[in-house]
Amino acid sequence: FLASSVLGLFQEQLQGMVALAVLAPIVASQGGSATTQTTTVAVRALATRELSAANASRVLMRELMVGLFNGLAFAVITGVAAYAWFKVPGLGVVIGLAMICNLIAAALGGILIPLGLHRLGRDPAVASSPFVTTVTDIVGFFSFLAIATLWFGLK
Repeated sequence: FLASSVLGLFQEQLQGMVALAVLAPIVASQGGSATTQTTTVAVRALATRELSAANASRVLMRELMVGLFNGLAFAVITGVAAYAWFKVPGLGVVIGLAMICNLIAAALGGILIPLGLHRLGRDPAVASSPFVTTVTDIVGFFSFLAIATLWFGLK
């Protein structure tokens, strides 16, 4: 419902540029895939006691760098594909920037949510996935549509 409400905020922009409606799920989906991987690594590290409060900041920084690197790589891939598909100048830049934002959010959520649940005495293996997927859906849709609105001056 939260991700759908974000789409509702940009209803006019989606109607004005159909390419946005086609491409928005790609940003959210890639974020979901990335956060699933990060969450799996975090939950495993918590279970094996390789991740603790003592090294959490180091692990967080490492995952942020992975998110940034993956974001840049997928920004180039999706940016080129979006431009080739729709032939809309700037669309590749817009989806690329959104991809970077979402993969960084995926890294943050993939580490911080399991850590938070663990600290609250909840099993992160059971509860992390719905939370982190929601985060990347919301961030993915919002970043893509907000950047597109600013870039193209959509109203």
